Amino acid sequence: MTMPATAASTWLREAAAVLARVTETQADGIETASRWCAEAIASDGLVHLFGTGHSRMPVEEMFPRYGSYPGFNPIAELSMTFHTQVVGANGQRQAMFIERTPGLAEVVLSNFRFGPHDVMVVFSASGLTAVPVEMARGAKARGLRVIAVTSVAQSLSAEPDPAAGQRLLEVADLTLDVCTPHADALVTIDGLETPVGPGSTIGAVAIVNAIKVRTAELLVEEGAMPPVITRASVVGAERSRQLFDAAYREHARRLARAIDQSGGG
Repeated sequence: MTMPATAASTWLREAAAVLARVTETQADGIETASRWCAEAIASDGLVHLFGTGHSRMPVEEMFPRYGSYPGFNPIAELSMTFHTQVVGANGQRQAMFIERTPGLAEVVLSNFRFGPHDVMVVFSASGLTAVPVEMARGAKARGLRVIAVTSVAQSLSAEPDPAAGQRLLEVADLTLDVCTPHADALVTIDGLETPVGPGSTIGAVAIVNAIKVRTAELLVEEGAMPPVITRASVVGAERSRQLFDAAYREHARRLARAIDQSGGG
């Protein structure tokens, strides 16, 4: 049955167009990012992932969940990502304010001891606010290769916050474009002044899963593939538990060396 021509079908069509643009324009960048990630993980390092606001979602997409594996270290500060209360205590106004606070990224980074092969991936649809930009800048200062996952159109549509000083894409060693318009929202409805239906999440999630599977392919080729968290329906209950435990032990082992108890960064 064909979906009727409504705003819903328009969003699905536009979302598919986002994925098509990612496929057509980001292949080289995804390959480079995957090779950097594979090098880090095969060298007993970590790929650190950071995002604020709704850019937390692709961070969680990488690990831990079914079809994922250790080597990716998700970093999410609840003060900037806990949006579901919206108003009142822990509300979104506070989260957006905190995201623009200079110096906070250095405090976050000081909790970690980064290895020589580590990589940092920073997610920000706009790439204009202080914390994501300073996370990238601080990671580079520590010798990490930095990958930005951002909307180039959105980033270029405005100036960076004064506290940021630069766009995320201007700091990163490699920029991957989620290929969404500057408004992010994909659908315009007659009689409604403003567009609806954001698309940056689908672009970011597609990019990180492409990196995840290509990185796995490279790690298998090198004989360095960590265990993959896998559903019991695929491998049976006992094997699923074994893979789950093995993946979590491996993540804990890698993270133990990355936590800087001295706070020295």
